[in-house]
Amino acid sequence: MTQDISNVAYQVMWNRLISVVEEQAQALVRTAFSTSVREAGDLSAGVYDTEGRMLAQAVTGTPGHVNAMADAVAYFIRRIGRENIFEGDVYITNDPWEGTGHLHDITMVTPSFYGGALVGFFACTAHVVDIGGRGFGADAASVYEEGLYLPIMKFAERGVVDKTLMQIVRGNVREPDQLVGDIYALATCNEIGHRRLTEMLQEFGLDDLTGVASFILDNSRRATLERIASLPQAEATGEMTVDGFSAPITLRVKLTIEKDRILSDFTGTSGVDKKGINCPLVYAKAYACYALKCAIAPEIPNNAASLAPFEIFAPEGTIVNAVHPAPVALRHIVGHFVPDTVYNALDKILPDTVPAEGAGCLCNFQLSLRPRTDMAAPEGAVRAEVLTFNSGGSGARPGFDGLNATAFPSGVMTMPVEATEHAGPVIIWRKELRPGSGGAGKQRGGLGQHMEVGAREGHEFDFQAMFDRVRHPAQGRRGGGAGAATTIAQDDGPAMQGKGKQFVPPGRRVVMAFPGGGGYGDAKARDPSAIRRDLLRGYITAEDAVEIYGLSPQDIAAVQDAITKGEDF
Repeated sequence: MTQDISNVAYQVMWNRLISVVEEQAQALVRTAFSTSVREAGDLSAGVYDTEGRMLAQAVTGTPGHVNAMADAVAYFIRRIGRENIFEGDVYITNDPWEGTGHLHDITMVTPSFYGGALVGFFACTAHVVDIGGRGFGADAASVYEEGLYLPIMKFAERGVVDKTLMQIVRGNVREPDQLVGDIYALATCNEIGHRRLTEMLQEFGLDDLTGVASFILDNSRRATLERIASLPQAEATGEMTVDGFSAPITLRVKLTIEKDRILSDFTGTSGVDKKGINCPLVYAKAYACYALKCAIAPEIPNNAASLAPFEIFAPEGTIVNAVHPAPVALRHIVGHFVPDTVYNALDKILPDTVPAEGAGCLCNFQLSLRPRTDMAAPEGAVRAEVLTFNSGGSGARPGFDGLNATAFPSGVMTMPVEATEHAGPVIIWRKELRPGSGGAGKQRGGLGQHMEVGAREGHEFDFQAMFDRVRHPAQGRRGGGAGAATTIAQDDGPAMQGKGKQFVPPGRRVVMAFPGGGGYGDAKARDPSAIRRDLLRGYITAEDAVEIYGLSPQDIAAVQDAITKGEDF
């Protein structure tokens, strides 16, 4: 009976830890300066034991940050040295290979002391809009060009901030107040986590986290291994081709399910690119693990033990294991395609389980705005860096349509037009769903978006494109159709590149169409009521309803009548 009570108490403590780190993450959202954190939620937060093992993660955040950060705290412990860890310390880095994959992500770790003894660590990560260098984009030829590098070091020691470090930071970025504000927000959110952990230890009469950590890790490990053991012991390969920078990239994986582990081997994947779309292994590993967890054990909490049985291998020099000094600023473009590659293999072992391919990588772009240079700029024209996060459609699932304009696998939110326009002299002229962009199927792929952007009068800008799926749209699964491809052009006609910095003169706009997700299953098997609903909502055209889905002219007439009457299905 005592053991039963103890387990119940530990479960309550586990739930409390999850609420602690969620409050930690929400504190970061509320206090961050960068719109990428405040509006898109491009962040992560977690609590770790004294060995640097992740015990709990916040619900708010991205898999790339959280799962990559799962490995980061151990690096901090080794680099700082246990003998140099003091109460009141805060540590910082943006090392792509010991953090979360590129210089634009700052990770901060804070040791948590209780009663004078170290009881754990809090860590958080946020994507900052500017870190200096060339700016956020794929144009660099090495990581040295991509911005200011902060090795693992102390931001504060015993509560005293390193002012020299802050002077160096301020002197190397375009918007120093914004970046310094984000750094302090990161430190503050860890402090919030520490305060709530202290209250928890006091409430439950604990001296440390040893007992609850063992409970969390032991149960998570056992549950994950039981789930893996229930799967067929088999192997399969999967691959996909994406645009790359100047030449297509092939991602290839061999998936092996054994009784106590799943191995993802990326041997055969394309080599490192000359431009900044390369992916450090820590980030590729984060998304490969995430894909498998979603498909196999979604209800098991994410922590060090539940991630451990998912083993990832990629040869050095492949684009998913790019080593220093490879340029990695847009590592997410390749990293976000890792789940679909894994699913292309897993579908052969576990049919009717995984979705069709989706848009994959985020449809991000950044504008470097400035007063026009071809003639005198009006008074009040300003410089600004505006980053906006957007999404194409996700792939259709075995039993459900794909989600429209939804970021899978990253999970970040699309930034509101109002927040984007508030960040600088930019105007979003159009932002709406893209009809017909979802791949046809028994389940339809999610829709992409139309978007049109320009600068306010008196400004010109450089447009930093970070797109894919221009030449290689999302493929359907089990007979489903492909989603629509990405398009990008200036409003007066000239096509633009899917990646790289491109000048846009005053008065011109950039017109974009973001990709749709692939369909799942035979389109002729789609429920007629779902087809009519799609037609009524403008998701598909009348021509597609007839030619692709086989809807009758009588059904088309009924839908058109419903539209006239303002009805819905």
